[in-house]
Amino acid sequence: MKKKKPAFILAGHTVAIGIARSLNKMGIPVIILYYNEKEIGPLSKHVFQSILVPHPEKFEKEFISQLIEKTRQFGSGVLFPVGDEGVVTVAKNKDVLSKYFQITNPDWKVVQNFIEKKHTAALAEKNNIPIPKTIIPKCLEDVENYINKIEFPCLVKPSQSHLFFDHFKRKMIPVDSPNELITIYKQTVDLGLEVMLQEIIPGDDDTVVNYNTYFWEGKPLVEFTAQQIRSAPPWWGSPCVVVSKEINEVLEPGEEFLKPWILMALHVLNL
Repeated sequence: MKKKKPAFILAGHTVAIGIARSLNKMGIPVIILYYNEKEIGPLSKHVFQSILVPHPEKFEKEFISQLIEKTRQFGSGVLFPVGDEGVVTVAKNKDVLSKYFQITNPDWKVVQNFIEKKHTAALAEKNNIPIPKTIIPKCLEDVENYINKIEFPCLVKPSQSHLFFDHFKRKMIPVDSPNELITIYKQTVDLGLEVMLQEIIPGDDDTVVNYNTYFWEGKPLVEFTAQQIRSAPPWWGSPCVVVSKEINEVLEPGEEFLKPWILMALHVLNL
């Protein structure tokens, strides 16, 4: 029997465990290349080997070099970046890495629309998908002008969520006053982070839903929706309880929202 190529999973959190479990059941050797020692993926019984590697964004050159080196040890295989940091770095270095791996994520031109929320918001607005009132301030004067146009509380949200979370340990920050907004904005500027200022759409945790899909040649082959039940911390945190269910109200808008990205991906990939 022909030996199966390995799967290289970048990151060791819960998503990585799910992928490792599925691939291992198909007899595919799974190698986790993790860069956070607190993650539990490397301990999974479904993983053939776990290797600590440099952080993809903080030490990009070293990270890429180690990825290539692992193919000399284990042979070429499929590369699954499952965290934002890995997705960004692999997308930006796809031309080089494609010589050694089969890459699962799109080019940077496509990934950028998902990772940088300023592009997500602009694309939604362009396609008539309702979104909260949003601005991307370029300077303190923009923030001061925004203060006169919005009610408090409002949100300070990152353009790139994973970079923001690294510093603030929160996905977004609600602010109750102009002074608080200016203070938080100055902190993000000092850290070199780009943020969005956004109105709050009222509602409890269970009013949030997810739409996930796999598109092929411009059509959704698989669609998955879920209702969020609880976040940690409440309102502004990550979902900790979610119920899988069919939510028809978001299926059609979700498809329409993704079509421009999919067409762009097809163009980039020359499909």
